Amino acid sequence: MNTEIVRTILPKIKKVIGQQKVIILMGTRRVGKSYLMNQLKASYAGKWLELQGEDADVHALLENRSIANYKKIIGTSSLILIDEAQEIPNIGKVLKLMIDNIPGITILATGSSSFDILNKAGEPLTGRQFLYMLYPISQQELSAQENLLQTKQNLSDRLVFGSYPEVIQLPTAEEKAVYLKQMVQAYLLKDILVLEEVRNSSKILQLLQLIAYQIGKEVSLNELGAQLGMSKNTVEKYLDLLTKVFILYKLPAYSNNLRKEISKSSKWLFFDNGVRNALINDFRFLEIRQDAGDLWENYILSERIKFNSNKEKERSYFFWRTYDGQEIDLIEKENDTIEAFECKFNPKAKSKIPGAFKTNYPDASFNVVHKDNYLDFITE
Repeated sequence: MNTEIVRTILPKIKKVIGQQKVIILMGTRRVGKSYLMNQLKASYAGKWLELQGEDADVHALLENRSIANYKKIIGTSSLILIDEAQEIPNIGKVLKLMIDNIPGITILATGSSSFDILNKAGEPLTGRQFLYMLYPISQQELSAQENLLQTKQNLSDRLVFGSYPEVIQLPTAEEKAVYLKQMVQAYLLKDILVLEEVRNSSKILQLLQLIAYQIGKEVSLNELGAQLGMSKNTVEKYLDLLTKVFILYKLPAYSNNLRKEISKSSKWLFFDNGVRNALINDFRFLEIRQDAGDLWENYILSERIKFNSNKEKERSYFFWRTYDGQEIDLIEKENDTIEAFECKFNPKAKSKIPGAFKTNYPDASFNVVHKDNYLDFITE
């Protein structure tokens, strides 16, 4: 596929340019933030200025935090583009000083780590920012470029290799596998390993691999700690870091504190199947894999999150299980509305709403998502 894929987020960002705001665009490395920034530059009618957050000269230029200095740097530009902004020291204060004191500008700051941009800039930029998340390419975005037959033919590839922009452009399985393994080592882990909270890079990688092998399963932090030779608190801290660089996300248990419901357990899932498979170096064809069901569940959940994000729907995500083994893969909650989804790759696999769930949540919808109907839930 060599057709340019239009990201759903692009017109949304274009719409808010010119509102004297900081636009923060988050997402992992190689997910397409710089490419999207180039598209914005190409279509912008005014004058723009681009600053690279990883450039030491840019750091030196911004070090003098004065309005006069920043006015001199910006000049007559009305759109300021800062790529990998989390690399710039005191980025929150820099952004606040610029946006509060230089009229007529919009700042677009991209970041592959939420630490400095959100943790340090979030509070002072309250009311001054728009926040967007750029995920690996969604099937909703791909469906604008491919027909239904192509989508069905590409499904196995998406489950094994994921949907990072460059991955889906590569023609062979071998090239995809090589790219993903290099990307995980060179880019995704880079944002974790430079953080001062991480003392042992090999432990982070081992933790990710353990999570990858337990994909879709409830995770015991005590057991992970025992396997890695670290405390439960350290495991918890490392998992938190992995969510802040957008590799993993946490799926907590849903409960209204009913007697039989699991309430304190969690699952950890990957935003992209290809990253998961790269971590365990397993790119075998879907048809011969024992974990095809787990890959299907991870794919559907991540695509559903992308779909809701593209539609600007604010949802909370959970799984549900009782102590006697009744379970549901995904619970979506929006205000008082609950939707339940069970993921079954095989359309003929039997699945019905668990009795305890139906009794306790009679108003909740229940859907079984399989390979014959999945597009209804992630593209419509």
